[in-house]
Amino acid sequence: MTTASSAPQHAQRDGGRGRLWWEIAIVLALGLGQSAIYAIVQLAYRLTDSTPLADQTTTLNPSRSDREIFDLIYQVLSIGFSVVPVLLVCFLLWQSRRPHLGALGLTGDKPARDIGGGTLLVLVIGIPGIGLYLLGRALGWFVAVNPAGLDAHWWTVPILLLSAARASIQEEFIVLGYLFTRLRQLGWGTWPIIIGTSLLRASYHLYQGPGAFVGNFAMGMLFGWLFARKGRLLPFLVAHFLIDAAAFVGYPWAAATWPALFGLPG
Repeated sequence: MTTASSAPQHAQRDGGRGRLWWEIAIVLALGLGQSAIYAIVQLAYRLTDSTPLADQTTTLNPSRSDREIFDLIYQVLSIGFSVVPVLLVCFLLWQSRRPHLGALGLTGDKPARDIGGGTLLVLVIGIPGIGLYLLGRALGWFVAVNPAGLDAHWWTVPILLLSAARASIQEEFIVLGYLFTRLRQLGWGTWPIIIGTSLLRASYHLYQGPGAFVGNFAMGMLFGWLFARKGRLLPFLVAHFLIDAAAFVGYPWAAATWPALFGLPG
């Protein structure tokens, strides 16, 4: 991966610092940056609404049509187009020599170790995350989150798993792989990058309430610190996918078992 010491030369060769900043702005405006702005506006709306924050709800994977076949089509299109920014950063950082996506932290070697590390991260992040959500619901820091708003169809679980994969790929490729590389090329130090990317990660979850900002900022700090040490992206892709897959697919059972925690009638 590119080191901070060689960053100015790389930035100059790529067309200058200004060009890199414009590139970053465009990449973020196509996806996560856009989501962050909408999330901030949505939080302002929620906080100024007459309904208390704790009594509000948000649905992460809503149905997009009352006709099943069109709902499926819209779901697939939405997932497909949402990963276009990822294709863009892969194009921008593609290297002619192997590993082609080494600048993003994907080297293709030792996949078993990376998958195992990602699975371990699920325990480190997932269990405290559930605790934070339960505490936040009790204190009114979170809206009631419905991760799976789809009706029961034969394709519901596959679509929810694809949605989990989409979230993992979109966020980790850009927040960790892309931004770490480009900000290093701009001369940023490790900790400013970790803090900056964690703030971004936290900001586009603000639509879930202030508690989601705190939880995702902490997750971003841990992910950023580990990624800065190891420079390998796959463990974080695995961890993020498993966490979201468990939430999306396991929600109906959890909501039926503990309805009060999800803002549902008993």
